[in-house]
Amino acid sequence: MTLAGAGYRWLLLALCAGSAAASDWPVYGGDAGGRHYSPLDQINRANVAQLEVAWVFRSGDSETFGAAMAQTSAQSTPILLPEAAGASLVYCTPFNRVIALDPGSGEQRWDFDPRIDRGGDRPFRCRGVSYAEDRETPAGEHCRQRLFLATHDRRLWAIDAIDGKPCAGFGDQGRVALYGSSGQAPGEVSNSSAPVLANGVVVTGSTVIDFTRATTPRGVVQAFASHSGVPLWQFDPLAGHPDSGSANVWAPMSVDAEHGLVYLPTSAPSPDYYGAGRPGDNLHANSVVALELGSGAVRWHFQHVRHDLWDYDTPAQPILFDWQRDGTRVPALAQLTKQGFVFVLNRLTGEALWEITEQPVPPSQIPGEITARTQPKPIAPPPLLDGFLMPADAWGLTPVDRGHCRRQLAALHNLGLFTPLSETRTLMYPGSLGGPNWGGGALLPGRGVLLVNVNTVAFTGRLVPVAGEPGERELPTAGKRFRVNMAGTPYAVEIESLQSFLGLPCNPPPWGKLLAVDLYGGRILWESALGSVHEMGPVRAPLHIEWGTPNLGGGIATAGGLFFIGATMDRQIRAFDVDNGTTLWRQTLPVDATATPMTYSYRGRQYLLINAGGHAMFNRGSGDYLYAFGLPE
Repeated sequence: MTLAGAGYRWLLLALCAGSAAASDWPVYGGDAGGRHYSPLDQINRANVAQLEVAWVFRSGDSETFGAAMAQTSAQSTPILLPEAAGASLVYCTPFNRVIALDPGSGEQRWDFDPRIDRGGDRPFRCRGVSYAEDRETPAGEHCRQRLFLATHDRRLWAIDAIDGKPCAGFGDQGRVALYGSSGQAPGEVSNSSAPVLANGVVVTGSTVIDFTRATTPRGVVQAFASHSGVPLWQFDPLAGHPDSGSANVWAPMSVDAEHGLVYLPTSAPSPDYYGAGRPGDNLHANSVVALELGSGAVRWHFQHVRHDLWDYDTPAQPILFDWQRDGTRVPALAQLTKQGFVFVLNRLTGEALWEITEQPVPPSQIPGEITARTQPKPIAPPPLLDGFLMPADAWGLTPVDRGHCRRQLAALHNLGLFTPLSETRTLMYPGSLGGPNWGGGALLPGRGVLLVNVNTVAFTGRLVPVAGEPGERELPTAGKRFRVNMAGTPYAVEIESLQSFLGLPCNPPPWGKLLAVDLYGGRILWESALGSVHEMGPVRAPLHIEWGTPNLGGGIATAGGLFFIGATMDRQIRAFDVDNGTTLWRQTLPVDATATPMTYSYRGRQYLLINAGGHAMFNRGSGDYLYAFGLPE
C-alpha cells in the first residue's frame, strides 16, 4: 500500500508503538561494526527444527524486468526500523527499488522506485539501505527519519523512512550525483553496498568495472552531510598513481561513531592481473584504511596485499569488536581476506594484535613485472584454507578423472600462494572468488569466536599475449572459463576453475565450508562442509551430498546458539550449532539465496528473514522472493 498524508503517518506510528522489540536489526550487518549477531534466543537449538514459513513476499521484479533478471544478484539484507521511523522492514531489490513491509505479515506498506539508468554491463545488485534520524529536521516533520540509498546509476538518495518519498532538502530534490566531476557515466561505475552513517556524515564507496583495461575509473570514496547532501570530503585510495585506477570500496564499510572513524576495505588496483605499468606496492589498494569521519584524513592503514596480481580485493566488512587478553580489553578490528587470512588489528592505531610475519613470495616471469618480495601473513589465526595443492592431492570419483586432474596439476606453474600469473597455466588457490568473500563473518560476543563461510574451489589463470586488441569482457560464471583482454597491456587473462572432464573440481572436497575461528586463542575450533552438490551435476541427485559448494553471501549468529546461512548453490538455508558445526535445520527455497539473512522480534515472535533471488555468477536461475520463518504460533 502507499502511505499518503500526515494523518496516516501518525496513525501508523501509533499502531506500531510498542510492537517492535528493542533488539531490532537496524543496520546492515546487525550493527555499525558488522558483527552479524543478534541477542534473540526464542529460536534456539532445542526448537529450530520446528521453524516454518511465516510469510513470503515477492517484489514483482521478475514480472517487471523479465530477461534482465539474468543479470541480477539478490544480495539485500533488510533492516528493521525503530518505532519512531515506522517499525517497517525495509530492503532494496537489485534494481534499487526500496520496499517497506509490515514485519508481522509481509504486507507492503510503500515502495520507492528511483527509476535507475540501466545502461552498461554491470550486474544489478543492492546489498541494503541505511537509516538515520536527522536531528537537524524538527521532530514530526517529513524526513526526520531518513533512509539512504546508493544506486546503480551513481546517485545517493535520501528518502523518508515512513512514506518512502524523497527528502526535498537533500541535494537536488532528494538526490546527489555521485559521479560529479569525474564524468563516469553509469555502467562503468555503480554502487552495491549500503552507505554508512554516523555523526551527521554519510559515506559511500563504489563498484568499478574491472579487468578490461589498464586504467579504470578511480575508486573515490565520498562523504556528504546527511542533512543537506553538501559534499564534505573525498578520498582516492590510489592518489599518486595516475596510471592505474579502481582500488574502490565495493564491500560494506564499518563505522566507529564513538571514535569518529570509518573503515574502508579497498579493492585491487587496475589492471587486476598485470602490474608492470603500476610499479611499487600501490598503496592504499588491498588495504584496510581508517579515515577520520569528519575530515577524511587517514588515521592509519594496513595493506594485506602489496602490488596485487591476483584480484585479491578486500572483500568483506571490517568487523569491530573488543579484543580480550590477560584481562585487558582493546578496541579491535578483524579483517577477512580472499587469501583466507584473518588479520586482527587495534582499530584505533592499526597495530597488529597477532604478530604479522613477512612471507617470501615468487617473482614474476613476465618481462617488466616487479613483484613485492614478501607479503604479510599473521601468525594466528591459521589460514582458513590450505593453499598448498600438488599432483598427489588430485581428487576424482574414479581413477580416470583423478588421473586427469593429476596431470593438469603437474603441468601448472605452481609455487604456492601468491604465485604470479604467467604465460603458462598457473594455479590460483584461492582464486579471486576467495576464500572469504563479501558475506563476511559473524562474531559471538564475549567469546571472540568468528563464524565464516569460505570458498575452496581451485582455479587456474594465464596471461595470453595480444597485439592491440580492444578490451573485451566475458562476465565470470562459477565453474566456467572467462577471458578478458586487458586493453592498454600486452596481455589478455584467461581464468577457469580447475576441474576434470566430469566437471568436478580437482581439489578434494569440501568445495565450500564453514569455520569457527577463536580470535582470542588464535585457532580453528571446528569446520563443516557448507552446501550439497546434488543439484550441480547434469542430473539432479535424489539425496543431499554434503561436499560443499561455491558460496556467496554471509551468515548471522544468535544468542540461541545458532548460525543461519544461505549462500550455497543448492537453494538451501541452514541453521548450524555454533559450538560444533552440526546442521540442525535446513529449508529448500525456490532459488539460491545469496544474501545474508537477518532476524528480529515483532509482537513477541522471532522471525528469520532471507532474500532468495539467485546470483548471476551462479547462473542457476533468478527470483524475487523474501522468505520469513518463525516458530509455530
